[in-house]
Amino acid sequence: MPRQDPPQQPPPVQRLRVRYAKRGRLRFTSHRDFSRAFERAVFRARIPMAYSSGFNPHPRISYAGAAPTGSASEAEYLEIALADVLVPAEVHALLDEALPEGLDVIAVVESPGGSLADRLEASRWRIDIDGAPEVVEAAAAAFLAADEILVERMTKKGLREFDARGAVVALSVTTSGYDDRSALDLVLRHGVPSVRPDDVLTALVSVSDVEPGPAPLMTRLAQGPLSDDGTVGDPFEA
Repeated sequence: MPRQDPPQQPPPVQRLRVRYAKRGRLRFTSHRDFSRAFERAVFRARIPMAYSSGFNPHPRISYAGAAPTGSASEAEYLEIALADVLVPAEVHALLDEALPEGLDVIAVVESPGGSLADRLEASRWRIDIDGAPEVVEAAAAAFLAADEILVERMTKKGLREFDARGAVVALSVTTSGYDDRSALDLVLRHGVPSVRPDDVLTALVSVSDVEPGPAPLMTRLAQGPLSDDGTVGDPFEA
């Protein structure tokens, strides 16, 4: 008996882009755990998702630029494809109600087309670490003065060495909201291999006497197109 072709689903009629935050303890949510939580949320909210074709159809959700597990973020992005046309504000309210507190929807907009991932060229991070501002400022100056700083990190392909300095567009030191701590304001260019904020912190320690402490708090503040002046723009803006 000939094998039957898998069922074909109708194409999406609308695409929406979503900005959401990972806050509090939910910063420890892995990308896989978040994707499961989000799929459950769209099901509970009864959002008419478009589905992929094949023998195992799944809702059409495209994730882009997920932050590392353990870091907080105010600028995570994804795109959903719908089977019916909805008002973005209504989808915003439905998703925010269905997701657990700490995974919070910030904005939902119509997709203008093109690739969302291509719009996410850089991220701005805040890293709260131990140390007086003058000590951390000296460490940042030593980091910026270097042409190259190699760090190692275990990846899915094994232990890899790469340059953490080359991905840094800007690095400055500000006061932290925590006692006896300072904050690094970091603009990090996305690339391959991907350099993470903890890689930059490892590199900073290697060229200075700074001791960041046992629990640096890393928060992504923005993610989007990289401007000529080194600032990170809004990927939802044209």
